Amino acid sequence: MDWNGVLNRIEAGEGETTEFTRGLGDGAKVRRAICAFANTEGGVLILGVADDRRIVGVREDAEAVQERLTDFLSTGCSSPVSAKTGRHKDADGWVHWVEVPRQRGFEPLRCEGRAWIRRARSTAEPSATELQELYNAFGYILTEERTIEAADSSHLDLQKFHAYLAVQGLDASEGPQPDSQSDLRNCGVLADSGGELRPTLYGVLAFGKMPQKYVQTANFWVEGVAYEGRNRASNVLQVAEAKGTVDEQVSRATGWFAGLGRFERYGELRRQDRWLLPGKALREAMVNAVVHRDYALVGSHILLEVFEDHVDVTSPGALPNHMDEKHVLRGALPRARNQQLAHFMLANGFMERRGRGWPIMREAMMAFNGTEPSLLHDKDNRVVQVRFSLG
Repeated sequence: MDWNGVLNRIEAGEGETTEFTRGLGDGAKVRRAICAFANTEGGVLILGVADDRRIVGVREDAEAVQERLTDFLSTGCSSPVSAKTGRHKDADGWVHWVEVPRQRGFEPLRCEGRAWIRRARSTAEPSATELQELYNAFGYILTEERTIEAADSSHLDLQKFHAYLAVQGLDASEGPQPDSQSDLRNCGVLADSGGELRPTLYGVLAFGKMPQKYVQTANFWVEGVAYEGRNRASNVLQVAEAKGTVDEQVSRATGWFAGLGRFERYGELRRQDRWLLPGKALREAMVNAVVHRDYALVGSHILLEVFEDHVDVTSPGALPNHMDEKHVLRGALPRARNQQLAHFMLANGFMERRGRGWPIMREAMMAFNGTEPSLLHDKDNRVVQVRFSLG
Protein backbone atom coordinates (compact mmCIF):
# COMPACT_ATOMS: atom_id res chain seq x y z
CA MET A 1 0.00 0.00 0.00
CA ASP A 2 1.37 3.43 -0.96
CA TRP A 3 0.85 6.79 0.75
CA ASN A 4 -2.20 7.63 -1.37
CA GLY A 5 -3.83 4.40 -0.27
CA VAL A 6 -3.14 5.28 3.36
CA LEU A 7 -4.64 8.75 2.86
CA ASN A 8 -7.79 7.15 1.44
CA ARG A 9 -8.01 4.95 4.52
CA ILE A 10 -7.60 7.95 6.80
CA GLU A 11 -10.31 9.85 4.98
CA ALA A 12 -12.73 6.90 5.22
CA GLY A 13 -12.16 6.59 8.97
CA GLU A 14 -11.81 3.63 11.26
CA GLY A 15 -13.76 0.47 10.53
CA GLU A 16 -13.59 -3.28 10.56
CA THR A 17 -10.39 -3.27 8.48
CA THR A 18 -8.82 0.03 9.57
CA GLU A 19 -7.58 1.24 12.94
CA PHE A 20 -5.78 4.42 13.99
CA THR A 21 -3.42 4.96 16.90
CA ARG A 22 -1.31 7.99 17.82
CA GLY A 23 1.82 5.95 18.53
CA LEU A 24 3.26 2.71 19.80
CA GLY A 25 2.80 3.36 23.51
CA ASP A 26 3.50 0.16 25.42
CA GLY A 27 2.74 -1.85 22.28
CA ALA A 28 -0.33 -3.66 23.64
CA LYS A 29 -2.85 -1.95 21.33
CA VAL A 30 -0.64 -2.50 18.29
CA ARG A 31 -0.03 -6.19 19.01
CA ARG A 32 -3.71 -6.88 19.66
CA ALA A 33 -4.79 -5.07 16.48
CA ILE A 34 -2.30 -7.06 14.39
CA CYS A 35 -3.59 -10.30 15.92
CA ALA A 36 -7.22 -9.30 15.36
CA PHE A 37 -6.70 -8.33 11.71
CA ALA A 38 -4.82 -11.58 11.06
CA ASN A 39 -7.59 -13.64 12.64
CA THR A 40 -10.47 -12.02 10.77
CA GLU A 41 -10.48 -10.30 7.36
CA GLY A 42 -7.13 -8.54 7.46
CA GLY A 43 -6.70 -4.78 7.75
CA VAL A 44 -4.42 -1.79 8.07
CA LEU A 45 -3.14 -0.32 11.33
CA ILE A 46 -2.08 3.31 10.91
CA LEU A 47 0.14 4.99 13.49
CA GLY A 48 0.31 8.76 13.86
CA VAL A 49 -3.40 9.43 13.32
CA ALA A 50 -5.98 10.50 15.94
CA ASP A 51 -9.47 9.02 16.19
CA ASP A 52 -10.89 12.13 14.49
CA ARG A 53 -8.70 11.41 11.39
CA ARG A 54 -6.17 14.20 12.11
CA ILE A 55 -2.57 13.37 11.29
CA VAL A 56 -0.62 14.01 14.49
CA GLY A 57 2.58 12.15 13.69
CA VAL A 58 4.46 9.54 15.71
CA ARG A 59 6.91 11.17 18.09
CA GLU A 60 9.29 8.21 18.42
CA ASP A 61 12.33 7.82 16.16
CA ALA A 62 11.19 6.50 12.78
CA GLU A 63 13.79 3.74 12.57
CA ALA A 64 13.06 2.59 16.11
CA VAL A 65 9.34 2.43 15.32
CA GLN A 66 9.94 0.26 12.27
CA GLU A 67 12.17 -2.07 14.29
CA ARG A 68 9.53 -2.44 16.99
CA LEU A 69 6.81 -3.11 14.42
CA THR A 70 8.98 -5.80 12.82
CA ASP A 71 9.54 -7.31 16.25
CA PHE A 72 5.77 -7.29 16.95
CA LEU A 73 5.15 -9.15 13.70
CA SER A 74 7.78 -11.75 14.56
CA THR A 75 7.12 -12.33 18.27
CA GLY A 76 4.00 -10.41 19.31
CA CYS A 77 1.62 -13.25 18.48
CA SER A 78 1.66 -16.99 19.01
CA SER A 79 3.04 -17.37 15.46
CA PRO A 80 4.84 -14.88 13.18
CA VAL A 81 2.52 -12.68 11.14
CA SER A 82 3.19 -12.02 7.45
CA ALA A 83 2.54 -8.30 6.90
CA LYS A 84 3.92 -5.25 5.09
CA THR A 85 5.05 -2.10 6.85
CA GLY A 86 5.44 1.37 5.45
CA ARG A 87 6.10 4.96 6.54
CA HIS A 88 5.77 8.50 5.23
CA LYS A 89 6.99 11.82 6.59
CA ASP A 90 4.06 14.21 6.46
CA ALA A 91 4.18 17.88 7.37
CA ASP A 92 2.74 16.95 10.76
CA GLY A 93 5.22 14.13 11.39
CA TRP A 94 5.88 10.49 10.59
CA VAL A 95 2.99 8.20 9.76
CA HIS A 96 3.63 4.44 9.90
CA TRP A 97 1.33 1.66 8.79
CA VAL A 98 1.09 -2.12 8.94
CA GLU A 99 -0.87 -3.92 6.24
CA VAL A 100 -1.98 -7.25 7.69
CA PRO A 101 -3.56 -9.87 5.41
CA ARG A 102 -6.03 -12.45 6.64
CA GLN A 103 -4.08 -15.48 7.85
CA ARG A 104 -5.03 -19.11 8.19
CA GLY A 105 -3.02 -21.85 9.78
CA PHE A 106 -3.11 -24.55 12.42
CA GLU A 107 -5.26 -22.47 14.78
CA PRO A 108 -6.19 -18.81 15.43
CA LEU A 109 -3.38 -16.50 16.48
CA ARG A 110 -3.11 -15.43 20.11
CA CYS A 111 -1.63 -12.32 21.67
CA GLU A 112 -0.95 -12.22 25.42
CA GLY A 113 -2.34 -15.76 25.57
CA ARG A 114 -5.72 -14.74 24.14
CA ALA A 115 -7.35 -14.71 20.71
CA TRP A 116 -8.46 -11.34 19.32
CA ILE A 117 -10.87 -10.37 16.54
CA ARG A 118 -12.18 -7.22 14.87
CA ARG A 119 -15.71 -6.30 15.84
CA ALA A 120 -16.89 -3.22 13.90
CA ARG A 121 -14.32 -0.51 14.77
CA SER A 122 -12.85 -2.28 17.77
CA THR A 123 -10.35 -4.97 18.64
CA ALA A 124 -12.05 -7.35 21.06
CA GLU A 125 -11.88 -10.76 22.65
CA PRO A 126 -14.35 -13.12 20.96
CA SER A 127 -17.49 -14.30 22.70
CA ALA A 128 -18.02 -18.04 23.08
CA THR A 129 -19.94 -18.15 19.80
CA GLU A 130 -17.40 -15.98 17.97
CA LEU A 131 -14.55 -18.12 19.29
CA GLN A 132 -16.24 -21.25 17.97
CA GLU A 133 -16.73 -19.61 14.56
CA LEU A 134 -13.10 -18.49 14.59
CA TYR A 135 -11.80 -22.00 15.20
CA ASN A 136 -14.16 -23.32 12.54
CA ALA A 137 -12.81 -20.76 10.06
CA PHE A 138 -9.27 -21.96 10.73
CA GLY A 139 -10.36 -25.55 10.20
CA TYR A 140 -9.19 -26.45 13.71
CA ILE A 141 -10.88 -29.59 14.99
CA LEU A 142 -10.03 -30.38 18.59
CA THR A 143 -10.04 -34.08 19.42
CA GLU A 144 -8.63 -35.78 22.50
CA GLU A 145 -5.43 -36.65 20.58
CA ARG A 146 -4.81 -33.04 19.47
CA THR A 147 -2.01 -31.21 21.24
CA ILE A 148 -2.49 -27.99 23.20
CA GLU A 149 0.34 -25.80 21.94
CA ALA A 150 0.42 -23.44 24.94
CA ALA A 151 0.91 -26.34 27.37
CA ASP A 152 3.98 -28.38 28.29
CA SER A 153 4.71 -31.39 30.50
CA SER A 154 5.26 -29.20 33.58
CA HIS A 155 1.54 -28.34 33.44
CA LEU A 156 0.63 -31.97 34.16
CA ASP A 157 0.08 -33.55 37.58
CA LEU A 158 2.48 -36.52 37.47
CA GLN A 159 1.31 -37.79 40.84
CA LYS A 160 -2.21 -38.10 39.49
CA PHE A 161 -0.90 -39.82 36.37
CA HIS A 162 1.01 -42.40 38.42
CA ALA A 163 -2.07 -42.97 40.58
CA TYR A 164 -4.02 -43.67 37.38
CA LEU A 165 -1.42 -46.24 36.35
CA ALA A 166 -1.64 -47.82 39.79
CA VAL A 167 -5.40 -48.37 39.63
CA GLN A 168 -4.76 -50.33 36.44
CA GLY A 169 -2.18 -52.49 38.18
CA LEU A 170 0.85 -50.72 36.70
CA ASP A 171 3.48 -49.82 39.31
CA ALA A 172 5.73 -46.99 38.13
CA SER A 173 8.13 -47.53 41.02
CA GLU A 174 9.19 -51.14 40.40
CA GLY A 175 11.60 -52.57 37.88
CA PRO A 176 13.07 -50.83 34.83
CA GLN A 177 10.85 -47.96 33.78
CA PRO A 178 10.79 -45.68 30.73
CA ASP A 179 11.59 -42.05 31.38
CA SER A 180 8.66 -39.89 32.46
CA GLN A 181 8.04 -38.23 29.10
CA SER A 182 8.16 -41.55 27.24
CA ASP A 183 5.62 -42.95 29.70
CA LEU A 184 3.34 -39.99 29.13
CA ARG A 185 3.71 -40.25 25.37
CA ASN A 186 3.05 -44.00 25.37
CA CYS A 187 -0.22 -43.36 27.25
CA GLY A 188 -1.37 -40.61 24.88
CA VAL A 189 -0.89 -37.85 27.47
CA LEU A 190 1.87 -36.24 25.40
CA ALA A 191 2.24 -36.20 21.62
CA ASP A 192 4.76 -34.82 19.17
CA SER A 193 4.04 -31.38 17.75
CA GLY A 194 6.62 -29.80 15.51
CA GLY A 195 9.42 -31.78 17.09
CA GLU A 196 8.36 -31.06 20.68
CA LEU A 197 6.23 -33.06 23.07
CA ARG A 198 3.05 -31.24 24.06
CA PRO A 199 0.13 -32.37 26.24
CA THR A 200 -2.86 -33.65 24.34
CA LEU A 201 -6.40 -32.55 25.10
CA TYR A 202 -6.85 -35.89 26.86
CA GLY A 203 -3.73 -35.25 28.92
CA VAL A 204 -4.90 -31.79 29.95
CA LEU A 205 -8.46 -32.85 30.81
CA ALA A 206 -7.36 -35.95 32.76
CA PHE A 207 -4.10 -34.81 34.39
CA GLY A 208 -3.77 -31.05 33.87
CA LYS A 209 -3.03 -28.83 36.85
CA MET A 210 -5.21 -26.03 35.42
CA PRO A 211 -7.19 -27.54 32.52
CA GLN A 212 -9.16 -24.37 31.70
CA LYS A 213 -6.17 -22.00 31.41
CA TYR A 214 -5.72 -22.41 27.64
CA VAL A 215 -7.64 -20.66 24.86
CA GLN A 216 -8.94 -23.93 23.41
CA THR A 217 -10.06 -25.38 26.75
CA ALA A 218 -11.37 -22.26 28.50
CA ASN A 219 -15.01 -23.39 28.18
CA PHE A 220 -14.52 -27.05 28.99
CA TRP A 221 -16.27 -27.08 32.37
CA VAL A 222 -19.72 -27.50 33.91
CA GLU A 223 -21.94 -24.55 34.75
CA GLY A 224 -24.57 -25.14 37.42
CA VAL A 225 -27.63 -22.89 37.55
CA ALA A 226 -30.58 -23.16 39.95
CA TYR A 227 -33.77 -21.32 38.95
CA GLU A 228 -36.75 -20.29 41.02
CA GLY A 229 -39.31 -21.40 38.46
CA ARG A 230 -39.84 -23.86 35.63
CA ASN A 231 -37.85 -22.20 32.82
CA ARG A 232 -34.88 -19.93 32.16
CA ALA A 233 -37.06 -16.83 32.29
CA SER A 234 -37.46 -17.28 36.05
CA ASN A 235 -35.15 -15.80 38.69
CA VAL A 236 -31.71 -17.33 39.13
CA LEU A 237 -31.11 -18.53 42.69
CA GLN A 238 -27.59 -19.94 42.46
CA VAL A 239 -24.78 -20.22 39.91
CA ALA A 240 -21.73 -22.44 40.19
CA GLU A 241 -18.67 -23.30 38.10
CA ALA A 242 -17.36 -26.86 38.25
CA LYS A 243 -13.88 -26.68 36.75
CA GLY A 244 -10.77 -28.86 36.83
CA THR A 245 -10.10 -32.25 35.28
CA VAL A 246 -13.08 -34.25 34.04
CA ASP A 247 -13.35 -36.30 37.24
CA GLU A 248 -13.13 -33.14 39.34
CA GLN A 249 -15.84 -31.52 37.23
CA VAL A 250 -18.22 -34.41 37.92
CA SER A 251 -17.45 -34.42 41.65
CA ARG A 252 -17.80 -30.66 42.01
CA ALA A 253 -21.00 -30.45 39.95
CA THR A 254 -22.71 -33.27 41.85
CA GLY A 255 -21.44 -31.85 45.14
CA TRP A 256 -22.96 -28.46 44.34
CA PHE A 257 -26.24 -30.13 43.42
CA ALA A 258 -26.31 -32.13 46.65
CA GLY A 259 -25.95 -28.88 48.58
CA LEU A 260 -29.07 -27.35 47.06
CA GLY A 261 -31.32 -29.02 49.60
CA ARG A 262 -33.67 -31.91 50.29
CA PHE A 263 -37.36 -32.66 50.36
CA GLU A 264 -38.86 -33.21 53.80
CA ARG A 265 -41.58 -35.84 53.94
CA TYR A 266 -43.49 -37.02 57.01
CA GLY A 267 -44.75 -40.56 57.42
CA GLU A 268 -46.21 -41.83 60.67
CA LEU A 269 -44.19 -40.09 63.40
CA ARG A 270 -40.88 -39.72 61.61
CA ARG A 271 -39.54 -37.15 59.24
CA GLN A 272 -37.95 -38.61 56.10
CA ASP A 273 -35.41 -36.61 54.06
CA ARG A 274 -35.10 -37.21 50.33
CA TRP A 275 -32.57 -35.66 47.97
CA LEU A 276 -33.85 -33.82 44.91
CA LEU A 277 -32.58 -36.68 42.72
CA PRO A 278 -30.84 -39.98 43.39
CA GLY A 279 -27.10 -39.35 43.33
CA LYS A 280 -26.44 -42.33 41.08
CA ALA A 281 -28.71 -40.98 38.32
CA LEU A 282 -27.19 -37.50 38.29
CA ARG A 283 -23.66 -38.86 38.48
CA GLU A 284 -24.22 -41.05 35.43
CA ALA A 285 -25.63 -38.10 33.49
CA MET A 286 -22.66 -35.90 34.40
CA VAL A 287 -20.11 -38.60 33.54
CA ASN A 288 -21.76 -39.14 30.16
CA ALA A 289 -21.74 -35.39 29.55
CA VAL A 290 -18.01 -34.89 30.16
CA VAL A 291 -16.97 -38.12 28.41
CA HIS A 292 -19.15 -37.91 25.30
CA ARG A 293 -19.33 -34.15 24.69
CA ASP A 294 -17.95 -32.85 21.41
CA TYR A 295 -14.72 -31.09 22.30
CA ALA A 296 -14.53 -29.63 18.79
CA LEU A 297 -17.15 -27.14 20.02
CA VAL A 298 -14.61 -25.00 21.85
CA GLY A 299 -16.95 -22.16 22.76
CA SER A 300 -19.47 -24.24 24.70
CA HIS A 301 -19.67 -25.76 28.16
CA ILE A 302 -21.87 -28.34 29.86
CA LEU A 303 -24.97 -27.09 31.67
CA LEU A 304 -26.48 -28.53 34.85
CA GLU A 305 -29.77 -26.64 35.29
CA VAL A 306 -32.12 -27.11 38.22
CA PHE A 307 -35.71 -25.93 37.85
CA GLU A 308 -38.75 -26.15 40.12
CA ASP A 309 -40.00 -29.37 38.55
CA HIS A 310 -37.08 -30.84 36.60
CA VAL A 311 -33.30 -31.00 36.15
CA ASP A 312 -31.54 -30.75 32.77
CA VAL A 313 -28.02 -31.87 31.90
CA THR A 314 -27.06 -30.43 28.50
CA SER A 315 -23.90 -31.46 26.66
CA PRO A 316 -22.49 -29.81 23.49
CA GLY A 317 -22.45 -31.97 20.39
CA ALA A 318 -24.61 -34.56 18.68
CA LEU A 319 -24.61 -38.18 19.80
CA PRO A 320 -21.23 -39.73 18.94
CA ASN A 321 -20.36 -41.96 16.03
CA HIS A 322 -23.76 -42.26 14.35
CA MET A 323 -25.62 -43.38 17.47
CA ASP A 324 -29.25 -42.39 17.79
CA GLU A 325 -31.74 -42.13 20.66
CA LYS A 326 -32.81 -45.77 20.30
CA HIS A 327 -29.25 -47.00 20.81
CA VAL A 328 -28.92 -44.94 24.00
CA LEU A 329 -32.29 -45.84 25.49
CA ARG A 330 -31.79 -49.58 25.14
CA GLY A 331 -28.31 -49.39 26.68
CA ALA A 332 -26.35 -50.35 23.56
CA LEU A 333 -22.56 -50.41 23.88
CA PRO A 334 -21.55 -46.84 23.08
CA ARG A 335 -19.00 -45.98 20.44
CA ALA A 336 -17.35 -43.22 22.46
CA ARG A 337 -16.19 -40.08 20.73
CA ASN A 338 -13.45 -39.74 23.36
CA GLN A 339 -12.18 -43.25 24.03
CA GLN A 340 -9.26 -42.28 26.27
CA LEU A 341 -11.39 -40.08 28.51
CA ALA A 342 -13.99 -42.86 28.74
CA HIS A 343 -11.30 -45.33 29.81
CA PHE A 344 -9.92 -42.84 32.35
CA MET A 345 -13.33 -42.39 33.98
CA LEU A 346 -14.03 -46.13 33.90
CA ALA A 347 -10.68 -46.99 35.51
CA ASN A 348 -11.24 -44.42 38.25
CA GLY A 349 -14.64 -45.82 39.18
CA PHE A 350 -16.82 -43.06 37.73
CA MET A 351 -18.48 -45.46 35.29
CA GLU A 352 -19.75 -48.91 36.25
CA ARG A 353 -19.63 -50.44 32.81
CA ARG A 354 -19.69 -49.10 29.28
CA GLY A 355 -23.21 -48.93 27.88
CA ARG A 356 -24.93 -49.08 31.29
CA GLY A 357 -25.47 -45.35 31.76
CA TRP A 358 -29.07 -45.04 30.62
CA PRO A 359 -30.35 -48.27 32.27
CA ILE A 360 -28.76 -47.13 35.55
CA MET A 361 -30.42 -43.70 35.35
CA ARG A 362 -33.79 -45.21 34.44
CA GLU A 363 -33.69 -47.79 37.22
CA ALA A 364 -32.64 -45.19 39.82
CA MET A 365 -35.39 -42.76 38.81
CA MET A 366 -38.13 -45.39 38.73
CA ALA A 367 -37.20 -46.45 42.26
CA PHE A 368 -36.98 -42.82 43.39
CA ASN A 369 -40.18 -41.23 42.08
CA GLY A 370 -41.63 -43.54 39.41
CA THR A 371 -40.49 -41.43 36.45
CA GLU A 372 -38.08 -42.11 33.62
CA PRO A 373 -35.45 -39.66 32.35
CA SER A 374 -36.02 -38.27 28.86
CA LEU A 375 -33.48 -37.71 26.12
CA LEU A 376 -33.38 -34.80 23.67
CA HIS A 377 -31.04 -35.06 20.70
CA ASP A 378 -31.01 -31.76 18.78
CA LYS A 379 -28.89 -32.41 15.69
CA ASP A 380 -29.36 -28.92 14.28
CA ASN A 381 -28.15 -27.08 17.38
CA ARG A 382 -25.75 -29.93 18.22
CA VAL A 383 -26.74 -30.61 21.81
CA VAL A 384 -27.75 -33.68 23.81
CA GLN A 385 -29.94 -33.14 26.85
CA VAL A 386 -31.05 -35.48 29.64
CA ARG A 387 -34.06 -34.37 31.67
CA PHE A 388 -35.03 -35.69 35.11
CA SER A 389 -38.46 -35.04 36.59
CA LEU A 390 -38.67 -33.86 40.19
CA GLY A 391 -42.33 -34.85 40.41
